[in-house]
Amino acid sequence: MHEIFDRLKQAAGPGGFSEDANEIAPYLEEWRSRMRGQTRLLLKPATTEQVSAVLAICHETGTPIVPQGGNTGLVGAQIPLHGEVLLSLKRMNRIRAVDAPGMTLTAEAGVTLKQAQDAAAGEQLLFPLSLGSEGSCTIGGNIATNAGGNHVLRYGMMRALVLGLEVVLADGRVLPMLKSLHKDNTGYDLKQLFIGAEGTLGIVTAASLRLFPHPAQMITALTAVPSPEAALALLGHMQARTGGLLSSFELISRPTLEMVLRHIPGTRDPLATSSPWYVLMEESGGAGASLEILTQSALEEAAGAEFLTDAVVAQNQAQARSFWHMRETISEAEKREGVSIKHDISVPVASIPAFIAEATAVVVEKFPGARPICFGHMGDGNLHFNFSAPVGQDAAFSAQWDEVQLTVHDIVKTYSGSISAEHGIGQMKRDLLPRYKSSEELDAMRALKHAFDPKNILNPGKTVPAVKKL
Repeated sequence: MHEIFDRLKQAAGPGGFSEDANEIAPYLEEWRSRMRGQTRLLLKPATTEQVSAVLAICHETGTPIVPQGGNTGLVGAQIPLHGEVLLSLKRMNRIRAVDAPGMTLTAEAGVTLKQAQDAAAGEQLLFPLSLGSEGSCTIGGNIATNAGGNHVLRYGMMRALVLGLEVVLADGRVLPMLKSLHKDNTGYDLKQLFIGAEGTLGIVTAASLRLFPHPAQMITALTAVPSPEAALALLGHMQARTGGLLSSFELISRPTLEMVLRHIPGTRDPLATSSPWYVLMEESGGAGASLEILTQSALEEAAGAEFLTDAVVAQNQAQARSFWHMRETISEAEKREGVSIKHDISVPVASIPAFIAEATAVVVEKFPGARPICFGHMGDGNLHFNFSAPVGQDAAFSAQWDEVQLTVHDIVKTYSGSISAEHGIGQMKRDLLPRYKSSEELDAMRALKHAFDPKNILNPGKTVPAVKKL
């Protein structure tokens, strides 16, 4: 192994490795602190050629390797749990090109999402992916997990924003698919195989991304709604009245908001009277008739139809930012609150009210004292359907983690939903897949894994479950 490590260090180039346990430590723990990994060698290549040389050696020697972007993943896909070599792509952080007329941007895998957004904004363009971790998550990680976030309703998930990829295969060969074409109908769309594959089929080193015109107008509104049913009606109403200009439609329960108010400094109750549910929405459009006037009119109509009980439209960017700050700090507030069992699920949009009612009732009855914390991207059917521990019972509730998750996920299945809407599978949900995916789907996944990585060196033990079923 010593000889292999020497070869890998040489392949990674000057400054391209570390064996210092203190330097490596931050790379080994995921954000929720539920998993901690181990490795003796951290590789930090700066070029595609170096990544290629590293993987060629790993393939030749059968050395397992785990790729990592910004280490913001929530299912453990980026953590070397069994001593694998860890490959960080953070040094591959160049914006290679911005094509303003063609509205595309070419970025290396280690570019942060914020850097990509800023590069687009510098050309008066928009890269619409928006996540709470955008200052630290990377484009490579966003692609590997098929990231979603707050603007999926309007712009789609990461999969819809990728035009081309540069990918290093398990044996070190480079797939040169870094095109900026909106149309390319020349056989299999190979790039799609690597989006959402969590580094199990190849390592993304660069991407060509779609940009959009920067909206001339952006309106943010916070509304109080009496129920998820009313929120669903409000969604349809606002979509129709704005001509599809909604870019975000976030549902937030009152207990969720109260948790933020308890733990996040500088936050305050946004409306004069409390409500059981809230919707945070954003609309964006071009120049012309005032979007704010249209929004105000649509909200007044919604109030008349009893879809909402109160509403405030942000009067400036600072107020809009304060609304979004409450939404984006929910995860931090949950962490400070204590043990929280989380579910990143999706169901058909029309089924959201029924799912919330049924799943909440079942969990609360089965696990007395569990506190529902429900929020998420209602516009695209993705809820973060979480439960905080009963007060003073963190340890006991944590011991019921698997049972709570199976309870929720089994209900999700009855609604033809998904147990992972945007966080991925990684290590955390790998062994759950046989319970919720067909054997035919799993066989196809295993066949792809074997075809692209026959020696199983790329992120082994992640995403693709073993043959055994639950």
